[in-house]
Amino acid sequence: MDKLHIILLGRRNTGKSSLMNALTGQQTAIVSATAGTTTDPVKRSYEIPGVASVVFTDTAGIDDTGALGAQRIRKTGEMIPQADIAFLVISGNRFDREEEELIETFGRYDLPFLILHNKSDEEPLRPELKRVLEERYRVPVLDFSAHSSSTAPLLEKVAQLRPATSPSSLLEGIAGAGSIVLLVTPIDSEAPVGRLILPQVQMLRNILDLHATGITLQPEEIRDFLEKTGITPDLVITDSQVFKMVSTRIPPHIPLTSFSILLARSKGYFEEYIRGTAFIDKLQDGDRILLLESCSHHSSCDDIGRNKIPALLRKYTGKNLEFEYIAGLDPIERAAQEYRLVIQCGGCMVTARQLKNRLTPFVKEGVPVSNYGMVIAYTNGIFTRSIELFRR
Repeated sequence: MDKLHIILLGRRNTGKSSLMNALTGQQTAIVSATAGTTTDPVKRSYEIPGVASVVFTDTAGIDDTGALGAQRIRKTGEMIPQADIAFLVISGNRFDREEEELIETFGRYDLPFLILHNKSDEEPLRPELKRVLEERYRVPVLDFSAHSSSTAPLLEKVAQLRPATSPSSLLEGIAGAGSIVLLVTPIDSEAPVGRLILPQVQMLRNILDLHATGITLQPEEIRDFLEKTGITPDLVITDSQVFKMVSTRIPPHIPLTSFSILLARSKGYFEEYIRGTAFIDKLQDGDRILLLESCSHHSSCDDIGRNKIPALLRKYTGKNLEFEYIAGLDPIERAAQEYRLVIQCGGCMVTARQLKNRLTPFVKEGVPVSNYGMVIAYTNGIFTRSIELFRR
């Protein structure tokens, strides 16, 4: 379901941009013999048949110089936690401390990687260096030319390095062939014009893949649907914003959860979310809460993260709480310990690895983490019901 993010890293003029163009078959990145041509990260989507939809990211050289060069290196470093696989690109048989430090960074994020010796048409990889690197790092070391080599062996390595996802389906273990799944999808000011939001689209695709039956309606249509059709859904999934309303219209014996909670389950740290949500009862005046939005969008009075959740928490706790918001994958400037609670959106726009790397510093520091859907369910008194089906 997630796109696979592959980052190309290395010194200036090792041919990273030429490599990216060769991999995608398009002149996406500017290629020049001048060192430092690539300044900002350049991304390109690509489909590897039978493997994954991928996003290649070309980056500035790790040996860039000057004040601007330092900013480019910092930006490159910020991209590493967002990647699923790294290609460490070297050339001219050069492998020194800069490359070693990159690999140390990969280790901090458990980031799978391979080493690619580029420009083999100008200078082939020395067998001794290949042997040393393979023995030291236990990763593939390939000799390659962006101008003359086939990309097939390289793309085959992508399939081998690809991280496993768990669960593989949003509905794994809770729905299957023949299941009837009712999707409650309100159309409000936050819904994109003429389209559904991504979690709803992803859920529909999962239902089709499972050979289940999906029924989609708005919350005000629930009662008429149940009464007129006599259909009893095996599972109801709702937009979190109408959790409370939907819970009163769906009989208690029918399992009920939200798109956001199912996404949280598929992305990781699910048990931490469940434990962290209960910390809401311990919040005190002045506590700082961080809301992480994995997408960027126009904020309105109906915004779930910037308006509805803060209002719910203030009302539920009766406390004077402080809220901060970070959109997309922008850097988190404060230390983890400065927050009393972190609330992550469903994360439909980021990969499981990106979301996990974002939350890991807080989990390691013992800062409670939760999820949009869980917070809404908890403050409306339906938290136990919303996660009950995962405990069966």
